[in-house]
Order: sequence, then C-alpha cells, then structure tokens
Amino acid sequence: MATTRPTAAKRRSRLDLSELLEDAKSQFQGLNPREPGQWPLLPKLAAWVAVLVLSAVAGWFMVLADAVGRLQAEQEREPVLKGDFRLKLSQAINLGELRKQKLQVQEYVNQVEKQLPGKAEMDALLSDINQAGLGRGLQFESFRPGQVRLRDYYAELPISLKVTGKYHDIGAFSADIANLSRIVTLHDLNLSVQSGTREPGRNAGAALLTLEVSARTYRYLDPNESAGQEARRKEAAKGSKK
Repeated sequence: MATTRPTAAKRRSRLDLSELLEDAKSQFQGLNPREPGQWPLLPKLAAWVAVLVLSAVAGWFMVLADAVGRLQAEQEREPVLKGDFRLKLSQAINLGELRKQKLQVQEYVNQVEKQLPGKAEMDALLSDINQAGLGRGLQFESFRPGQVRLRDYYAELPISLKVTGKYHDIGAFSADIANLSRIVTLHDLNLSVQSGTREPGRNAGAALLTLEVSARTYRYLDPNESAGQEARRKEAAKGSKK
C-alpha cells in the first residue's frame, strides 16, 4: 500500500504557524508592568482589548443595577397605586350618593351658620338672655360679658351670670336659654341655696337659689377676622415644618 507524504508547502505552513505562536508567546514574556509603553505591539493590543471589555462590562452592570433599582421602586409603588385606584373606583361608583351627602352636609352647615349671630346681632342676643331671666322672675346679681375669643372659624363670647330665684324658675330659665334661636351654652354651673331662705317643712322649690354660670355664645368671623385667622394658621403651619 502506498503512503502519502506531506508536501513541502504544508510543511512550510506548519513551520510558519509554529513560528508565529512562538513569536507571540515570546512577546508576552518578561513584560515590565511599570512601563507598558515599551511593550511589544501584541501585548499592547491585548491590554487595550481587555480594558475595553472590562469597561463595557462595568458600564453594563452599572446601568443594569440602576434599572433594577427603578424596577424595585415601581414594584413597591404598585400596592399603593392599586389601593388608590380601588378608592377612586369606589368613589366614582358612588359619586351620585356622595354628591347627595355633600348637599346634605352643606345644608346642615348653612343651618348652623344661621344660628351664629354676627357682630351687629350680639347686643340683641345679650338682651334676649337678660329678658329670659327677667321673664322668669329671676334677679340678676351680675351680668358681665367677657373678652371675645377668636377661634379658627368662629368667635366665642363668654358671659358671667349670677341670678337668684326659685328652683323651678331657674330650671325654666335654663330651658329658655337652650331654646333661643341662637346658640348659647352653659358651663361651670354652681347652684347654691341662699342662707336664711329655707324654712322648716318647706320644699326645695320654695327656697331661693343662686345660680352662678358661665354662658357662652358664638358668632361667625367677619372678613377681616377670617383673613387674620387664616394668616395665623399659615404661619403656624410654616413653623411646624421648620
């Protein structure tokens, strides 16, 4: 059987490849890392490629990490957005009923506001309180309106009262105060029997009693007072944020 022998061209190509590999291998030997500018061409190219690859990989991971962070933040927002959506959906479904309730509340607020006198009506209200006591036969020992106290949305006027009369007349006077067209509330009631008026065998209704009480009536704020209160609320809100 005849055997094939490699031709001279094949032998030369194998020798050239081996020489190239040996030459490339020799270029990577004895490199001084402190002087890369003096490296042969092949190690320089290899170093540049490695730097480019590492830079690309590092940049990719940085972009990917930022994207992962944004994705996680959006995933955490998802339950909140779903809850907000459900709430708005329920409000939209019940919009007609909510509007009806709003009108009812507004009507109630209007009714309550009508029970709050303005500045011009305060004197008439004080006169009504005085007439309610006189109409029940009570004797006023003191009737002293106090200093007006401004609240957020209304003004409060305290009135110090001290009246003397019979038990049932004082009770009727308290009921008359409650039935006034304007809002008047009674606070810090102190009821005592006048010395020397209780007789043996007489009932409590015949004895003279003294009622000391702080009555409070309320009025709505005028435009200037409302503006002042609104400015104070804003200042307080700014102070709480600092």
